[in-house]
Amino acid sequence: MPTTPSPSRDVSLETRFFLERFKKEIITVLIVALLAVIAFAGYRYYSDRRAAAAAASLAGAKTAQQYQEVIDRYRNSAAAGDAYLLLAEALRSEKKFGEANTTLQAFIAKFPQHEFVGTARMAMAANLESMGKTDEALAAYQQVATTYPNSYNAPLALLSQVYILKGKNKSDEARRICETILTQYRTSFWAGQAMQGRARPCRNCACSNRAARRSRPWHRLRRFRHS
Repeated sequence: MPTTPSPSRDVSLETRFFLERFKKEIITVLIVALLAVIAFAGYRYYSDRRAAAAAASLAGAKTAQQYQEVIDRYRNSAAAGDAYLLLAEALRSEKKFGEANTTLQAFIAKFPQHEFVGTARMAMAANLESMGKTDEALAAYQQVATTYPNSYNAPLALLSQVYILKGKNKSDEARRICETILTQYRTSFWAGQAMQGRARPCRNCACSNRAARRSRPWHRLRRFRHS
């Protein structure tokens, strides 16, 4: 039995009908998309200009007040994060250790993923030590060594514990930490110094205080300041 041929479809007519029927909706979608693109481009332009201005402002900052101005004016910028660190360094140089730690704590809370968070925690521990709060400093160094075991701060945090423990006449604990430095960080600066005899062997718990001071976190921040 012969089949009845289906009526031919006019694709162009159907497309025209579709466009006519949903013309308002299509125009609305296109306008929204266009506005979104314009808004994104504007945001990127504004962000780039703001970041450049923040970086220029930080580059010209030299005092604690100027670092604070960068933080206040460019709160969420990368330059603001760097300004926190430099402000803390400036406060420490004025022996305002408590204020420096408050600044570092604010930095950590504001920029928890910043590459210098570990260094900031080391600096806080050093400030506590400078204030004579050795128990708190020891706990802070222990936290750094535990939290950032693969960072450059870890062996220094361990070595800093050695000095405090020796001051408390806890030679056995200090010796164990020195052995940890030699085994876990044998390629580090500290193990190298001990092995080469530039400092007395760590196994005797008498590493060079002068070498440690040169590599404390504040010196690392000073190098960062001029990079």
